[in-house]
Amino acid sequence: MNSLLMAIPNISVNIGGADNPTEVTATLQILLFITVIALAPSILIMMTSFTRIIVMLHFMRAAMATQQTPPNQVLVGLALFLTLFLMAPIFTEINENAVKPYTSGLISTEEALSTGMRPLRKFMRDQAEDRDVAMFIELSGETFATQADVPDRILIPAFVLGELTKGFRMGFIIYIPFIVIDMVVASVLMAMGMMMLPPAMISMPFKVLMFVLSGGWSFFIESFMRSFRM
Repeated sequence: MNSLLMAIPNISVNIGGADNPTEVTATLQILLFITVIALAPSILIMMTSFTRIIVMLHFMRAAMATQQTPPNQVLVGLALFLTLFLMAPIFTEINENAVKPYTSGLISTEEALSTGMRPLRKFMRDQAEDRDVAMFIELSGETFATQADVPDRILIPAFVLGELTKGFRMGFIIYIPFIVIDMVVASVLMAMGMMMLPPAMISMPFKVLMFVLSGGWSFFIESFMRSFRM
């Protein structure tokens, strides 16, 4: 019993003053790294294609009226991997031009952040609507000579707003064929005098059948991916 107690490690954390500027720099780098890790989910959601994809997937599930099928975990996982697939060239460029040189000590923290943001800024500028960018520039009360001069605090909300708009726009298109099925089923039930039978209960199997026979998942995902102009 005593030998078992002696095997338990003793862990202690000491906080003291730094003896030289190098230690201060290392501490700040650790704090910056922890901050980036904490903000990683927000960065993934707000600065990539994730927002538009997850909005469209939820619209598709709601249009089929399948309740919680597929479940939220499956939709989020699918949206995540589609995002990684779409953003892979950008992430590779960030890794090659910013992460690796920074970890090798070839560039400073500021240079790494600036270099790493460059591909993401290009992606967001390509996807953002001009009217959304112009609106946030007007709200800020500032003027910029070129789009490259637009700061992240203006570009990011403009990009997210554009992604939501495009997601809802495509969601409306997704709803149209399913609404037609609902109308046909409701008309047939009304003609047969079956007023008490919910049309949604009868139309849902036909929606699923049409979706499966038409290769719905492949068709919609291909449409999602092609909606991003790269």
